[in-house]
Amino acid sequence: MELNRAGHACILKTCRMKTDIHPEYTEATITCACGNVIRTRSTRASIRIGICSKCHPFFTGHQKFVDTAGRVERFKKRFGKK
Repeated sequence: MELNRAGHACILKTCRMKTDIHPEYTEATITCACGNVIRTRSTRASIRIGICSKCHPFFTGHQKFVDTAGRVERFKKRFGKK
């Protein structure tokens, strides 16, 4: 059995992965802010996201406006020419 440059054991020119260094890959739950729940596999048990394919405007085709009332006026008031 030979060792390659990374210290892996190579048998017949096929290398094996190192043992006991990989994280555990288990069932995971992804929860979106809109309430959509997606079940998948990951190294983390639960993941929280802000936007998913069910509520993203690119996939839904509906434009979603974020309430930004007064931001432009506030900027002009603070930094506008006097």
